[in-house]
Amino acid sequence: MTNSSQTQAVDTAYSASKRDMRRILASSLIGTALEYYDFILYATAAGIVFNRIFFTNLDPTAALVLSFATLAAGYVARPLGGVIFGHLGDKVGRKTVLMATIVVMGVTSTLIGLLPATDQIGIWAPALLVTLRVVQGIAVGGEWGGATLVGFENAKKRSRGFASAFSYMGAPTGTLVGTLILAGMATMPDEQFLSWGWRVPFILSAVFMMIAVFIRRKVTESKVFLEAAERAPQHRKTPLVELVRHHWRPLLRAFAVGISGQGAQGLMGAWAVAYVVQQASHEQSLVLVLKASAAVTTILFIIIASRMSDRFGRRRILMFGNILGIALAFPIMMMLQTDNVVLFFFAVFLGLSVVQGFSAGPYGAYAGEQFPTSVRNSGASVAYQFAATAGAGFTPMIATALAAAGGGSLWLVSLLWIGFALISLVGLMTGKDRSNLDLTELDGKPAKAAPAEAVAATR
Repeated sequence: MTNSSQTQAVDTAYSASKRDMRRILASSLIGTALEYYDFILYATAAGIVFNRIFFTNLDPTAALVLSFATLAAGYVARPLGGVIFGHLGDKVGRKTVLMATIVVMGVTSTLIGLLPATDQIGIWAPALLVTLRVVQGIAVGGEWGGATLVGFENAKKRSRGFASAFSYMGAPTGTLVGTLILAGMATMPDEQFLSWGWRVPFILSAVFMMIAVFIRRKVTESKVFLEAAERAPQHRKTPLVELVRHHWRPLLRAFAVGISGQGAQGLMGAWAVAYVVQQASHEQSLVLVLKASAAVTTILFIIIASRMSDRFGRRRILMFGNILGIALAFPIMMMLQTDNVVLFFFAVFLGLSVVQGFSAGPYGAYAGEQFPTSVRNSGASVAYQFAATAGAGFTPMIATALAAAGGGSLWLVSLLWIGFALISLVGLMTGKDRSNLDLTELDGKPAKAAPAEAVAATR
């Protein structure tokens, strides 16, 4: 058998059937969409609601900064979720973790929707809000790694980037649904919206949670994980220790590469919305609809970028996305400073869709390819969640302060964005592209002969 036939046979041996793959990808998309529906819904509400509900009797800028601080609390908790659930994903399996995270997120978000305001229970209101936000962060911290790797480990090598991107597409999908519902509520009279309208999208999380649980019940573990667990059961006891001790270089690399895509999300997905609403440039319902429109194009560019990464390599496409971010940082911020609604949409389109699509769309596969199966969930989860905290968690709060320090000009915010892109470029330049390796080769082993039925399937 030729080398190409052997490689294709190994690929077939570890990939799921077309029917199972459709179920896996649907599970990754819908489950992650719910997680990010809740998580990013909070980010949007933090900019236009929570500063007026939970942080009352304060200067508007101070209230907005405190509201964004609760947003940051969720991001700070995400690495903890990545550590806990990533470890469990390598120890007991990806599916178990995915079921747990979806339930925790659904319940927590529903409780946020039912939380009394500060004028009803005093300081307990913001305290409970922060607590629930931290739990949200832990849940979403464990979600992304498992959802990404279920697709990654079950896909054929030539489509790993596309399969892994379904979990990333969950973020704009969740953003789209959550933002449209919140925008619909925002058309209500302001008093009714602040009283109960903003709560409806959060309470709907309970319904979406039940749908996601039903779909995920049918997902099975990947063959490569089951084989790795049987081959080296000792690694399942301490995958996190193995990760830190033996794979710290790829961990740091994956962390650095992930920062820029998260920075684009933090700036254009959360801060930019609050900025234009606070500047009274546009009505908040119109801003939310425009952001939702950009979420649709974000999905499109994630698909394009991930497909291109399967053909041209992960590293090359990610580098292009970061260079694009550096080139567009100042023009995008200049557009945000205008009162032109068309330019605002174009700014969000470029930053949230194009730049984020290319700098983050192939990231799931890139992160998965940095680690062997025994620590892949821990490595990908921890790297991504720390990148999310550094790139997006504090970004809206920092950008708000930088905008104030710039006296109305956003040049300092542009420099912040460029800094994120440079960090990711350095990370990309320190490692090789591994998208051409088989799953066994990613584990540090040569591609081995596949079962006879897999070999026959390639003939």
